[in-house]
Amino acid sequence: MVKSSTLAAILDSLKTPILFADTNHITRYMNKAAIATYEGGESLIGRSLFECHNEHSQQVMKEVLAALQAGEEERFTFEDETNRVYMRAVRDADGRVLGYYERYEKK
Repeated sequence: MVKSSTLAAILDSLKTPILFADTNHITRYMNKAAIATYEGGESLIGRSLFECHNEHSQQVMKEVLAALQAGEEERFTFEDETNRVYMRAVRDADGRVLGYYERYEKK
C-alpha cells in the first residue's frame, strides 16, 4: 500500500491544479499547483467552496454532486479559452462518493 505522503508527493508533482472537496463542498486537499492557482491558496483548505463561488456556480456544484452520487463518474461543468473543466467523483472501496475534484482538459 502506498503511503499518503507518497500520494501527496505524486499529486504535488503535477502541473494541473488538484483541489479535492468533500460531499459538504469543504476543501480537504490542494496540491501545490492548486495552491498557486486559486486565490486564497492554502487558506482555502477547511473552507466551503461556496464562500468563493456565486449562486449559479453553487447550484451547479450541488447538481453535479447529486449526479455523481447517483452513479456518474464525471460531468462537464464549464470551459474557458484554454480548458474544458469536469467535476470527477472520488469514491471509497465500496463505491460511495467521498467528494470530488475538478479535472482540466486542454483544448
